[in-house]
Amino acid sequence: MQKLTFLFVLLIAISCSPKPTELKPGIWRGVLEIQGKQLPFNFEVKTNAAGPQNLILHNADERLVLDEISYMGDSVTIVLHVFDAYLRARVKGDSLVGLFNLNYDPTYKVPFKAKYGQDFRFIVPDQNRVTKNFSGKYQVQFFNAKDTSRAIALINQQGVKATGSFLTSTGDYRYLEGSVINDTLHLSAFDGNHAYLFEVAQPNDSTLAGGHWLGKARFRKWAGKKNENAKLPDAESLTFLKEGYDKIEFSFPDVNGHATSLTDKRFNNKVVILQLSGTWCPNCMDETKFLAPWYDANKARGVEIIGLAYERKPDFDYASERVKKMKAKFNVNYEYLIAGVNDNAKAAETLPMLNKVVAFPTTIFIGKDGKVKHIHTGFDGPGTGVYYEQFKERFNQIVNELLNEKNSL
Repeated sequence: MQKLTFLFVLLIAISCSPKPTELKPGIWRGVLEIQGKQLPFNFEVKTNAAGPQNLILHNADERLVLDEISYMGDSVTIVLHVFDAYLRARVKGDSLVGLFNLNYDPTYKVPFKAKYGQDFRFIVPDQNRVTKNFSGKYQVQFFNAKDTSRAIALINQQGVKATGSFLTSTGDYRYLEGSVINDTLHLSAFDGNHAYLFEVAQPNDSTLAGGHWLGKARFRKWAGKKNENAKLPDAESLTFLKEGYDKIEFSFPDVNGHATSLTDKRFNNKVVILQLSGTWCPNCMDETKFLAPWYDANKARGVEIIGLAYERKPDFDYASERVKKMKAKFNVNYEYLIAGVNDNAKAAETLPMLNKVVAFPTTIFIGKDGKVKHIHTGFDGPGTGVYYEQFKERFNQIVNELLNEKNSL
């Protein structure tokens, strides 16, 4: 009788216990507080019948699926894709209040909040008050504290809404999304690691001027002029071999600690593509998304890819775990080696035959004779539209030419 009474009380307690905290399925609007500005982004929460919730980051046409969501009490922790970063917030019904955090930098904490059911990005703009059209291609100059740098702005405005990207010599700003409010264009992006905010004015029909906020502390002004022929320096001219060199030599450990070099037998008489990258780098993420399926489709032709990972910390175990996670996320079947840390100057020290390391990613094409044939700095990702298509066309052209070369050795 006592056992039955105990079971009855236990069942009552369980039935009366509060339901575990979960995010409401549907669209949310998040906001990061950076440098006195509000950087908005949207995400969608989906509840899977057979598994845990997913959160999907929205940036223009991009959808990044976050599948590591955990709860403790009234708080939720959202791991941000392949990046060593997370959102942690208290769940208050239709609202979230918390922080954007970087694991590798405990001092980096950005206030974060979100509201359920809001599908706009900045504010709901007044359709009747928009009198400017920002669409076009612009030659841009960014003004930094010590120097200036060139870029190309691509903006597509449809009514009050706009999308776009900025291309630079070292990569692109991926998928920007926003709207025109009181004749000022506002664009933002949050990919889980980098937070970008642009405010754009249009002094006249052919010029732009604005500010660019990057994360917690960086800011720069910029100006642009409409130019359908806008160009950047040739991406295959920025990084090159020093005089006297025609090959790349190295010995780096793979993710399991085994030393690997280009002289290993498995690379003999093959075209080899070196990818200088890092799991912290969104442009590298885009390039890896392209290279992973490309490699699976082309490896039988006599092509190998080696990723050289330059990570946030010099610790091998840390770097190896970051790369293993990235490989699993993107189904990467080519080799990755732990090469160093994500500092351009220190990365150049690991490959002293290069004039310098300008950007992550950098892609090095090696012929069947073991000699370097081309080096491409940066990456024009899918957010750049036609530039991405041109990159893929050029990439395949180079590989095809190298595969058709006769090995003189």
